[in-house]
Amino acid sequence: MTDPIPLLDLSSQHRELEGELRGAFDRVLAHGGFILGKEVAAFEEAVAAYLGVPHAIGVSSGTDALLVALMGLDVGPGDEVITTPFTFFATAGVVSRLGATPVFADIDPETFNLRPDAVAAALTEKTKAVIGVDLFGQPCDIDGLREAAGPATLIEDAAQSIGASYRGERIGGHAPAVCFSFFPAKNLGGLGDGGMVTTTDDELATKMRRLRVHGSHPKYFHAMVGGNFRLDALQAAFLNVKLPHLEGWIAARRQNAEYYDARFAEAGLAPERLRTPVRREAGHSYNQYVIRTDRRDALRDALTEAGVATAIYYPRPLHLQECFADLGYSEGDLPEAELACHEVLAIPTGPNLTESNRARVVSAVLSALG
Repeated sequence: MTDPIPLLDLSSQHRELEGELRGAFDRVLAHGGFILGKEVAAFEEAVAAYLGVPHAIGVSSGTDALLVALMGLDVGPGDEVITTPFTFFATAGVVSRLGATPVFADIDPETFNLRPDAVAAALTEKTKAVIGVDLFGQPCDIDGLREAAGPATLIEDAAQSIGASYRGERIGGHAPAVCFSFFPAKNLGGLGDGGMVTTTDDELATKMRRLRVHGSHPKYFHAMVGGNFRLDALQAAFLNVKLPHLEGWIAARRQNAEYYDARFAEAGLAPERLRTPVRREAGHSYNQYVIRTDRRDALRDALTEAGVATAIYYPRPLHLQECFADLGYSEGDLPEAELACHEVLAIPTGPNLTESNRARVVSAVLSALG
C-alpha cells in the first residue's frame, strides 16, 4: 500500500531538529525561567532583526496578537473594524470580544485577500481600524488598504505569512501593528501555541508589552486592564531553534508551488475546472497552496481515496457564521467570499514534500479533474 501524503509533515521536520529541540528543552528546564525571561527576549530580538523592525512582542497566540493590537489602539464598544469574511475566525472574533463591531468587506477572487475598494465602500465615521489578512502567505494590498482606510488604523494579520515580503521588504513594519502566529502548522511553528506583534511605534510597543502582563507597570500596579498574553519561554526556545531554518523552508515551499504551477499549466484545464494561486507578490510564502475548482468536493474525495491529505480553508465565510447573525448579513451579500468557500482546496506543499510525492499529488488531481 502506498504511504499517505500528509498536508504538512511536521514529524520529519522535528526529527531533523530533534537534538537541538531537546537541548532547548533541557536548557529551559535547568534554568527554570519559564515565564518570559531571557528565552523570550532572545527570540524577540532575533525576530526583530530578521524582519528589520525595532519592536517584536511575543504573546501567547496569534489570536492574542490581534487582541493585544486592538487593545493597544483602544478599540472598544461603539467602534467598527472592517475585515475580510474569508479568514480564520480569530480575525473577527477578537473584534467582538472587545465589544466592537466587525464589518465585512468582500475579497479579490484571485488573491483571496481583502479588496481596498470594498473597504472604502464599508467605511463609516465609526470605523476605528481595518484588519487586512495575508491569506495563505500572500501579503495583502497594504498600500491600497492603507489608502482605503482613511483615518482608521491598518492592522496586518500576518498569521500565515512570516517570511513573506511586500514591495521587496519582509513584512513586519508596513502597518502600525503586524500580528503573527506560531501555531504548529505555520511556516514557523512552535510545539504549541504562540504569537507575536511587531511595530515601528515606540509608544504602541510599550503599551502592548504592558497589556500582555495584565496591564501592570511595575508589577502589581495597573494603570490599565490587560490580560495574560505572555509567550511561553519554552515555546520561545523551540522557535529560536527553528528560526534559522525558516528561509530554507520557505524556499522549498516556493519550489513546490512552482512545480505545481508548471504541471497544472501544462494540463491546460479550463479555469472553472482548475485555478492555481495567483502570485501578486514575489514574496508569497505559501503557508498553503490553494487551488480552486467547481468540483471541489468530488476532488477532495478522490484525493482522500488516493492517500493525499487536503484541507478546506474555509468552508463558511465569517459573515454567515451563526454567532454573527445579529449583524444582519445574508447569503449573497459578499459573493466572492461565498463562492471561494465552495471552491477552495489546499494540497500538500510543506518543505519536506518529496519529488515523488508532489508528482503523486499532481497525478491524483489531474486524474480526478481530467
